[in-house]
Amino acid sequence: MKYKSFGAHSILVEWPSKIDEVILKDILNFKEKILQKFHKQNIQINHAYNSLLISYNKSNKGFNHETTLLQDLYASKDTHQKSIFKLWKIPVCYDNSFALDLELISLEKGLSKSKIIQLHSEPIYTVFFIGFLPGFLYLGGLNDQLYTPRKATPRLDIVKGAVAIGGHQTGIYPNESPGGWNIIGNSPINFFDVNKPIPCFASAGDKIKFIPVSIDEYHSIKKLVELDAYELESEVMHG
Repeated sequence: MKYKSFGAHSILVEWPSKIDEVILKDILNFKEKILQKFHKQNIQINHAYNSLLISYNKSNKGFNHETTLLQDLYASKDTHQKSIFKLWKIPVCYDNSFALDLELISLEKGLSKSKIIQLHSEPIYTVFFIGFLPGFLYLGGLNDQLYTPRKATPRLDIVKGAVAIGGHQTGIYPNESPGGWNIIGNSPINFFDVNKPIPCFASAGDKIKFIPVSIDEYHSIKKLVELDAYELESEVMHG
């Protein structure tokens, strides 16, 4: 782990640069320790695949002092209880009308479309973090056979709900947006809703399972979502 000064009032903690669930659990555990230890202070914490950014108010005592506190806290006895997370079952339609890049991936990989859909929907993915858009879930666990580089020229307008592959990752666009990932389907549910008490239902550490649905099922679910009458299926799991 490396501790780096990041601007005037922030410290960046870095782990080895790889997508790894053990690292994710370590990051989330350390994040929880910091929040419990410094809950009375005005700090903000954000994390990505391999890093944790702690942003302080102007009252912190400097990089060396705060880094020593963080190192001691990280090394302290772990009293963190087993994590509780949710497995979310996300309906996805892989119909050709949505799957703009499925044909190209099929040709490049020498795999049938049905095989790509099978390989994409079989895994249980892990939510590593949320960004670049509110509600955009960065998911780890993509089958290596489906690795597909991002497009050299991003599309300017990707529709809401687009399910896509970008390198070793897969994810869902929560709103219309530019983007360079390869689109293979669409989900009819809302991934970010400002009218909900919790706008994004998923959290880092949660699991995602894609459930293939037909075009008719997709439109039925979409109507229920629009009426706020669709309940996303999930189950509680222990880590």
